[in-house]
Amino acid sequence: MDDHRMDVPRDDDEIRTIEATAPSHRYARGWHCLGLAKQFKDGEPHTITAFGTKLVVFQGESGKLNVLNAYCPHMGGDLSEGEVKGDDIACPFHDWRWGGDGKCTLIPYARYVPPRARTRSWPTLERNQQLLVWNDPENGEPDPSIIPDITDKIAQGWSPIAWKSEVMETNVRELIDNMSDLAHFFYVHGEGKRHGPSYFRNIFDGQIAYQYMEFHEKGSVLRHDPEVPFLGTVDDLAPGNYRSEGVYYGPSYMINPQWRNGADGQVEVILFNAHYPITPYSFLLHVGVTVKDDPRLALEQNAARAQAISQMLQGAFYQDVHIWKTKTRIDNPLLCHADGPLYQLRRWHDQFYRNLADIDPLMTRRFEWTADLEYANEVWDRQVVENLERDARRKEK
Repeated sequence: MDDHRMDVPRDDDEIRTIEATAPSHRYARGWHCLGLAKQFKDGEPHTITAFGTKLVVFQGESGKLNVLNAYCPHMGGDLSEGEVKGDDIACPFHDWRWGGDGKCTLIPYARYVPPRARTRSWPTLERNQQLLVWNDPENGEPDPSIIPDITDKIAQGWSPIAWKSEVMETNVRELIDNMSDLAHFFYVHGEGKRHGPSYFRNIFDGQIAYQYMEFHEKGSVLRHDPEVPFLGTVDDLAPGNYRSEGVYYGPSYMINPQWRNGADGQVEVILFNAHYPITPYSFLLHVGVTVKDDPRLALEQNAARAQAISQMLQGAFYQDVHIWKTKTRIDNPLLCHADGPLYQLRRWHDQFYRNLADIDPLMTRRFEWTADLEYANEVWDRQVVENLERDARRKEK
């Protein structure tokens, strides 16, 4: 195998030491997805543990979904153990009623409600069939426009969103790092037996982070086509090409359209990758998948096809979990020239943990980076052959 490891000078006396500070106990400013909206629309209160506290989610008779601090300011009763009455949530301890705006509307045994009877109400947003909540340590006004609304796009001709959630016992930075970690797509998700990305690009701009990625099937043309439009369609791709465009809108909500023009047919998918922090050391990860129907197939066939594709994509996403469970936190990763712009990505994400007045302009300034993958693809192609041949030999024994 061609080896370029001796092309650069070495200082073998220097040992790299991993540095790791404790994660911030501040939670990111922005919209965070709590889950599919329909799961909260059953007339019952729902418990959510997030942002270092407990919340209650409930739908009143008006239909609006509300999120409040779960503990009643009266004597600490848990509102998520209470009952929805009209547009209010009633505390199970003394039946104090709380509206979606956080104001106490009624104390059944009292003539009047104290003027200071108010709890925290969290701004909510229903979008893309999901419920999002706004967190801001400075209590700033939320901006709903940052979250694209594709509700109408996926309302017809697409499968119901297959949703999977799981608690991750690590800091959210491990998930965010994936945006620039191009090599792990070959070694973790491809398991060294499928081709790695043939094109990879990051753009960080304002509150938005982009990841453009392409794969090519064996025998197809290994070349990025700059004429393929952003958020295009599967018909824009040459045969044998797969394209993924993952976009973070703020600190924790990604919409990831994916297209594949493969030998076994065309596939168009939208993957939702979202999370909310539970503590500085844990978060709830959501992975939702909706698949565009194939007009040639019957209803039942499309449902089965969507289920298979969703399970495959969700399974691939959760391949990172074992790595996260066994790796250590590292603030000073030692990168090589072929790695992605991890430090720039972390700098972009850090803006959501700062007061607005303290955001460094470099955090939001547009940054673009495109990987040079010519050498990596040559190596990966050889490794695929070697790994498959090794597996075949093991099976023969």
